[in-house]
Order: sequence, then structure tokens, then C-alpha cells
Amino acid sequence: MTIRPARESTDFEDALTFEPLRPGNWGKFEALFGPRGACGNCWCMYYRRSPSDFREGKADDGNKLAMKELVWSGKPAGLLALIEGEAIGWCAFAPREDFDRLRRSRVHKPIDDKEVWSIPCMFIRKDMRKHGISVEFLKGVIAWAREEGIRIIEAYPTIPTKGMLPDSFAWIGLYSSFQKAGFCIADRTSPNRPMVRFCL
Repeated sequence: MTIRPARESTDFEDALTFEPLRPGNWGKFEALFGPRGACGNCWCMYYRRSPSDFREGKADDGNKLAMKELVWSGKPAGLLALIEGEAIGWCAFAPREDFDRLRRSRVHKPIDDKEVWSIPCMFIRKDMRKHGISVEFLKGVIAWAREEGIRIIEAYPTIPTKGMLPDSFAWIGLYSSFQKAGFCIADRTSPNRPMVRFCL
């Protein structure tokens, strides 16, 4: 199912569509991440694997194969943002308990026992950055979550302390983007990495 959130927007934003990653669109995800697996052969497995498994997975396509196995198993992995059928962005999105590092986090530990889906990272293709796509992407995630009956979306973005944040450090998302999309701070154990939530 492809989601196009209802909104007033520019022609560029209207071209965006969103769909969950699945075997049928794996090639689009693979092309988006490229030979470096988005960054350092991560393949969006940093939050999903133990530190040792993640480090080992940087070699011999270990992390890529782990992500592919996850997708082929039918488990939720995340959403792609597309323009004219080509993937230009990625957002990890799955139940919080699916992310190993969040289970072990002292800073972003659960604040209640509610069922939560997490967004631990986002990736926008380099030539498409700084066009407001992150905000529209988050609106697309919200629209998809509403269709799926998901009640709480949680994320852990950064608030830069000094000027512009280099792209390589922005993969956790910028708080300003989440704020514009309607997320609110739920916990501020970390002053510069607040926990934010959107409740549907």
C-alpha cells in the first residue's frame, strides 16, 4: 500500500509517496543506500544488532544480509519515500522492542508500558536534502501509522548545540523537523537528544 498524506504543499512535495519496505521494492532500497550502505555499511542495522554483531556486519555484507533477512521474514523495517517510483529517502520504523540498542539504552529507556513504534533513524539522498523532505516524510509516516492502527510514534532526534550539524551526524533526525511534523517532547533525560512522541 502506498500512502500519500493529505496536505497543502508545493508541487515538489506533492510528488512524494511513501511505502513500507518489502521484498518487492528491495531493489529501490538497495539503490538508495548504495555501495556504502548509506554510511559505513550500516544498512540501518546499528539499532537492531548487538554492537559486536554490527561491527562484524560491516564486512562481507553482513549488515546488508541481516536487513534483507529481516525484510524477507515479513517483519516491519521502515518506510521508503519515493518520487516517480524512485526511492529518495528512508525512515526506520518498527515496534520499539525490535531495536536492540533501545532495549539497552539508559538515556532513552521506556517511560511507560504503552505500545510504541520507534523511529531511530532517517536517511535522505544527498541531492534531495535541505528541501523540507524530512518533515513531509514524517507526515507520511504518521499517515501510514494511522492506517495501520498504530497509536504512539516515538523518536530520539538531536538538537544541535553549535550551528549546522554535518549530514553524517543527522541520521537520528533533527528535533526541528519532528517539531514541525507535530511531535512533542515526552522525556528530556538527555537535553540534546530528547524523546519525542506523536500520539494518534
